[in-house]
Amino acid sequence: MRNNLLPVAALLLGTLFLFLGNGLLGLLLPVRGTAEGYPTTILGLIGTSWASGFVLGCFFAPNVVKRIGHVRAFSVFTALIAIVSLLTGMMIDPTWWLVLRALTGFSTAGTSMIIESWLNERATNESRGVIFSLYIAITLFGVVGGQMMIPFGETTTTFFFMICGILYCVAMLPTLLSKAASPTPLKQVRLDLRGLYRNSPVSFLGILLIGIANGAFGTLGAVFGRQAGLSDSTVAAMMSVAIFSGAVMQLPAGRISDRIDRRYVLAVLAGVGALAGLLLFLVEPGQVWIVLTLIAVYGAAANALYPIAVSHANDFAMPEDFVKVSGGLLLLYGIGTIIGPTIGGPVMTATGPYGLFMITACAHMLITAYAIVRSRRRAPVPVAERETFSPVNAGAPTTPESLQLSPRAAPFEETRGDTVDDPEAEERTDEPV
Repeated sequence: MRNNLLPVAALLLGTLFLFLGNGLLGLLLPVRGTAEGYPTTILGLIGTSWASGFVLGCFFAPNVVKRIGHVRAFSVFTALIAIVSLLTGMMIDPTWWLVLRALTGFSTAGTSMIIESWLNERATNESRGVIFSLYIAITLFGVVGGQMMIPFGETTTTFFFMICGILYCVAMLPTLLSKAASPTPLKQVRLDLRGLYRNSPVSFLGILLIGIANGAFGTLGAVFGRQAGLSDSTVAAMMSVAIFSGAVMQLPAGRISDRIDRRYVLAVLAGVGALAGLLLFLVEPGQVWIVLTLIAVYGAAANALYPIAVSHANDFAMPEDFVKVSGGLLLLYGIGTIIGPTIGGPVMTATGPYGLFMITACAHMLITAYAIVRSRRRAPVPVAERETFSPVNAGAPTTPESLQLSPRAAPFEETRGDTVDDPEAEERTDEPV
């Protein structure tokens, strides 16, 4: 185990600090924006801006890496995120926040793709599963750890923005101080919407709707909490419990989906998520423990949907198409996260903070209905021929590059890009990261 992890220890340490900053900044902005009196529509668009930048980064960041190399590109992207976090604290203005948040999303995609590519390069077939699981766990704990910093300071000052800048700068150090071999060029991202729909209509529509629901809650959940009268510490706990409950639910729900039609599991989980959302919207509970309980139920259902939908799509795909199909669905999910906060903001403005859960409930009810309809039109893949369920990150963004790290991709890896001049070729060694 030690020999498996030693080559990537520095990268994983840098990843932890990177996602600590991501978790803190992602929660800080809606909390601070609410305190500043920004309209809910604007706060939703700030989330849209980040998601748009992230999706664009998945397409265009590989070109930056090809031009200047992995180490330099990682330094540039991380430095940009650090600078933006500081500027965001200095310029308390919604227009600037929209622009800066898009730049953060683009740079976050770049840093994530580089880290995931590096981990894949250093992993062996024997260590791939361990490294993949550890990477998921570190990003999860990083996001939650960043969110849970909120109760320990004042969100109406520049304090937390400076903490974010420090965390991002620290995240650069392990990579810059190592003498690791640079990976092969990043795989160029492509999105074949027609092919994804032909492969699995349920996964296609389901992933898009999951992205809409999760994007709305991920961006506006903190806004809901503050407008509903929750304290900053309670808001942090609420967002974290949604992530953790989803992470805990993934494995049992996935194992059940290995034994019965995955569409039934999707329908039930989405129905539970819809019910929790409707209760929040219709009842508007005033007691904190009721809100947190319903959010935990919501998070457990909502955050377990994505990996089951991906597994269902891969049941109908050829094994060698795992990366192509899963990567396309990940980008489709990203498109959903652009739509979610865009419509969530105006709805909350018109109906109040609990209107957020009307959006999520509608998305989840559509998933339930469509999954049931499609189960009547297409026979499930026999249990013996299905891909075994594999959990994914429930609380932090990943890129299509992370799919190369999955043990399911290992037997079918292809050359990851054309031969190009590598600015770091002379720096390559066999020393661990």
